Amino acid sequence: MPTRVISVANQKGGVGKTTTAVNLTACLAALGQRVLLLDLDPQANATSGLGLEKKEGASAYQALLGQGTLKEKIQATAFERLEIIPSEVDLCGAELEIARLEQHLMRLKLALDPLRQGGSHDLIIIDCPPSLGILTLNAFSATEFLLVPLQCEYYALEGISTITRVVEQLRTSGANAQLQLLGVVMTMFDGRTRLSQQVVGDVRQHFGKLVFDVVIPRTTRLAEAPSFGKPIIAYDKYSVGAAAYEVLAQEVLKRLQTSV
Repeated sequence: MPTRVISVANQKGGVGKTTTAVNLTACLAALGQRVLLLDLDPQANATSGLGLEKKEGASAYQALLGQGTLKEKIQATAFERLEIIPSEVDLCGAELEIARLEQHLMRLKLALDPLRQGGSHDLIIIDCPPSLGILTLNAFSATEFLLVPLQCEYYALEGISTITRVVEQLRTSGANAQLQLLGVVMTMFDGRTRLSQQVVGDVRQHFGKLVFDVVIPRTTRLAEAPSFGKPIIAYDKYSVGAAAYEVLAQEVLKRLQTSV
């Protein structure tokens, strides 16, 4: 299977986007996939969530400007088969600088193409910023698949409708005709509340089979793991959160195998 690129994105913050990016990559690596996590969020939470320090000059920033390569930014993690291109606060400045460049929505695609062709990774997962700014649109232009985490709350559908419009615009404009929605994963699910169950039901009715079967529970252990610089399968392997992300990883691989 060729190197596949998946962007984890939602323009709303606090929906479990980075939690999903970190834990999905860790579970995919545990399943034998060679995975590269590209932290494109200036908050760098995915970087610290895998136990790396935020260091100046370590991010994709210079490569996006055409100065240097992404390959030289790759760092090992403490987890087998899982590598990362970290983020840093300076990545905030990239939004303004990229806007002035030619092909400003294609900068990440141009930088990422050598990695995709190099064959060193089975999967590249991009953790996008919680916005639909230039960095996120660059990710969408460089990506085959989009995975959208949705929090189990009333405004969930509003957020995804905006993303689906942007996806359609990128496809019809020719910026990325291959872009497709891999799936929607429901996060922060609390089975004790009627609201969580109702929102999941509404989203399944709206998006059908695009919604992953597994739902990610709201748990203390999932919330604690990033402060220890570990994905949930390393922090508490037998927790319900770890089990949920392991199932999500299996579902993702199954969908990738059946996609054209």
